[in-house]
Amino acid sequence: MNNIIDRRMSKQVQVDKIRIGGDAPIVVQAMTNTDTADADATVRQIMDLASAGAEMVRITVNNDEAAAKVAIIRDRLDQKNIDIPLVGDFHFNGHRLLSTYSDCAQALSKYRINPGNVGKGAKRDEQFCRMIEIACKFNKPVRIGVNWGSLDPALMARMMDENAKFPQPKTAAEVMRESLIVSALENAARAVEIGLPANKIVLSAKVSSVQDLIAVYSQLAQRCEYPLHLGLTEAGMGSKGIVASSVALGVLLQQGIGDTIRISLTPEPNGDRTKEAVVAQQILQSLGLRTFTPTVIACPGCGRTTSTFFQELASQIETYLRTQTPVWRRTFPGVEEMHVAVMGCVVNGPGESKLANIGISLPGSGEHPSAPVYIDGVRALTLKGDSIAESFKQLVDAYVASKYGGDVSAKLRLEGMMKKTDGEMLSTSLPVVRFSGSQVQR
Repeated sequence: MNNIIDRRMSKQVQVDKIRIGGDAPIVVQAMTNTDTADADATVRQIMDLASAGAEMVRITVNNDEAAAKVAIIRDRLDQKNIDIPLVGDFHFNGHRLLSTYSDCAQALSKYRINPGNVGKGAKRDEQFCRMIEIACKFNKPVRIGVNWGSLDPALMARMMDENAKFPQPKTAAEVMRESLIVSALENAARAVEIGLPANKIVLSAKVSSVQDLIAVYSQLAQRCEYPLHLGLTEAGMGSKGIVASSVALGVLLQQGIGDTIRISLTPEPNGDRTKEAVVAQQILQSLGLRTFTPTVIACPGCGRTTSTFFQELASQIETYLRTQTPVWRRTFPGVEEMHVAVMGCVVNGPGESKLANIGISLPGSGEHPSAPVYIDGVRALTLKGDSIAESFKQLVDAYVASKYGGDVSAKLRLEGMMKKTDGEMLSTSLPVVRFSGSQVQR
């Protein structure tokens, strides 16, 4: 997909098969919320997240029981041919768990270390160093992830004291932002000093305020060459979390900042964890940075569209495309670039449908009960009757195989559908349209 965003260049970090930073695509991350000690539940959720589009998954490693199951989880995923990299999330006891469970240290593809939570006083540096030494031993990359909810209190006190000596001190909020940046940079420098190569370090500095996140990352991006992981921490539930994350990350991504992203949504009780991966994909696709699934263009509805049929069809088609895309991509390269229009009336329906690869213009309130279908800009046929939804899905399926796979049988099937004249499928007054290559010709 072409875009006009000039991305910030950084060092490139390799995490198994995934590249982060440099000229690599922005990576979609997600995190499980299962108890990692429950290997069955964790494997299921990782598989769900991978299916939804996550390219890297972080798991909590917070106690002995969890650490003991990491290698088992990795093995079970490998048996199912799920090769998604796993990131271990470590805090207070990470140094001990990584030291004790070498199979855990080996099975993980990357470690996430929060320097504000690795220990207090003299032990902080000792325990941070131990984790970095283990990363070096197993040749693992590390994300040094600072968070303003757990910022190193000693660093914060030091910077507050220094700020108080200035003739014009900064505000407390400004000092907090600077402390996050300094914490990330100082700990990265310390990791390099210990022996971790600079091309094995990713940085993050998460906050829960949109404006603070933009300010922190804008500065951090200018002051280092490390790849940056973006995420609005504790973003919240539902539309609030989606909107806040989309606004914050959208601004930064538009500025070329960000190499991996995670949308930290709070699920509804018993809600679907995979939504955070879907939202991350949609943000990147909306900005033109990556394409994951075909785009559905659907009108919002108005007084002309009193029927809910077009809404139901749009929802069905979007779900169908998302479900089918992983299958299609294996044999139909480029299918994720496809645009499908599902429009609700004659005002913008034909125009939007013509601009899409394949589109349908449904009848609005009081309009003639027929739905013209446009294929590659040409009105190809008109659907009627009670089977419009299923017929349109069949058309989309045949179109994908024909256009993106060069499938001759699919072309014939599509032509056969367009020749059908039983009054339920199409209007007999329209000329037959035949495919030639990727174009539709009369």
